[in-house]
Amino acid sequence: MSKKTDSNVYTIIFAIAMVIVVGGLLAFTASALRPRINNNERLEKQQNILYAMGVNANDASSAVFVSTAEAPELFSKYITKQLVIQAGEVSEDENAYLIDVKKEQASAKAGNARRLPLFVGNKDGKTFYIAPIRGKGLWDAIWAYVAMDENMVVQGAYFDHKGETAGLGANIKQRYFMDDFIGESLMSNGEFKGITVAKGNNDPKNERKDDNKVDAIAGATITGDGVTAMLKSELKQYVPYFENLKNN
Repeated sequence: MSKKTDSNVYTIIFAIAMVIVVGGLLAFTASALRPRINNNERLEKQQNILYAMGVNANDASSAVFVSTAEAPELFSKYITKQLVIQAGEVSEDENAYLIDVKKEQASAKAGNARRLPLFVGNKDGKTFYIAPIRGKGLWDAIWAYVAMDENMVVQGAYFDHKGETAGLGANIKQRYFMDDFIGESLMSNGEFKGITVAKGNNDPKNERKDDNKVDAIAGATITGDGVTAMLKSELKQYVPYFENLKNN
């Protein structure tokens, strides 16, 4: 005579019960950790914005953020305005840094007016305009925070990725790549041109700052193309703001 625990019905009921219990525990854990996760995301965004405008703890070769303990105070100190650009209108919003760029891109594809966050910072008497942007790399999302002056000349940048290849495309977050963008103009003869991550640029030290190009990372062509496309498509949307800035 077989035991009840050997029956198919018992197995199914036990499996369902375990799914319910484990699912409930996971849901509870996620809910309990959500405030901490949200806070970490806020701090990370503040660190990224500050990094792009040169408020960081970089050493001779490595990219280093200010600490999470310092980030809120430094963010309040250096970021003087948080702006939202939407359908040609500009407004201030102290929580603009919390805008989800990915969701705004999806909203724009659905025909809605996209919100473009822009952060105005001041450091050592110099004004920075920092834009968060997002694109597609080889395997998954890539994103950046690009600091510009009033002429759309890059003053600093921070790049990151979700799943690019280690040692290749993942190197977009290395200082030697990010620092190449400093001094590069997004404009050419009064027209927006963007910046191309170019193979065979023949400028390994990136001494030419008037060619709208930086050297590509060896073996990371598709990731580099993604960076190029992201810079061109995303930052072009800010051109009307900078044109208006010049005229006022």
